[in-house]
Amino acid sequence: MRGLISAIRFITVLPAGESGTFEPLRMIPFFPVVGLLLGVLTAGFDLVVSHFWSGPTVALLDVLFLAALTGAFHIDGLGDTADGLYGRRSREKSLAIMKDSRIGIMALMAVVSVLAVKWAGIYELDDHRLLLIIIIPAYARGSMIMGIFRLPYGRPEGGTGLAFFGEKLGVSDFKWLAIPLSLSLLLGWKCFWLNAVYGILVFALLLFYKKRMGCVTGDMLGAMTEIIEAGLFLMVSMGFAA
Repeated sequence: MRGLISAIRFITVLPAGESGTFEPLRMIPFFPVVGLLLGVLTAGFDLVVSHFWSGPTVALLDVLFLAALTGAFHIDGLGDTADGLYGRRSREKSLAIMKDSRIGIMALMAVVSVLAVKWAGIYELDDHRLLLIIIIPAYARGSMIMGIFRLPYGRPEGGTGLAFFGEKLGVSDFKWLAIPLSLSLLLGWKCFWLNAVYGILVFALLLFYKKRMGCVTGDMLGAMTEIIEAGLFLMVSMGFAA
């Protein structure tokens, strides 16, 4: 339970356990579980606000609610990554820019674009809407495990994400991804579409990170979460809209 509580406290603003709980290696497997929790809360919120507003407004409120639950934690990483990886800078220069707390035009464009894509995807959902709102955040946060597993950490001298790379991950660290995967079977044949898109997005982003930087950082994992979440909502909406 300490691993789950640590994961909740680290990537959400939800109150859980005692303050100061930080066990990075224990929390890694629970990232998809935290994503499921965020999805359940967002689906419940979606149900409530849909009684008061129309589809476009409900989708916008869902996006804002999900961002609020995480304290814009991953969104901050998305902005820093966009600033750092833009252009043909060296790896060292890119890492230095990502560490800078100031926001640039590429960060602004990336954040606005990803949130807009997420809004569009949620708005188009109809069939299996609530189930998808529940499981997609779990898939997105599960992608961080794959990033930690496949790429070395880019700041060996120290950084927020360094503690997550202390040991090599094993198959057991992916076990909680079985929950969203099992829930996706409720979609019928469309589960193949969802999981295929997920696999393609994860593979493409990890390949890009490897080619561009040869490593990953905490900011890049946050960006991966946001991009995959937005991409899944948009892509599956083609197959799940009425």
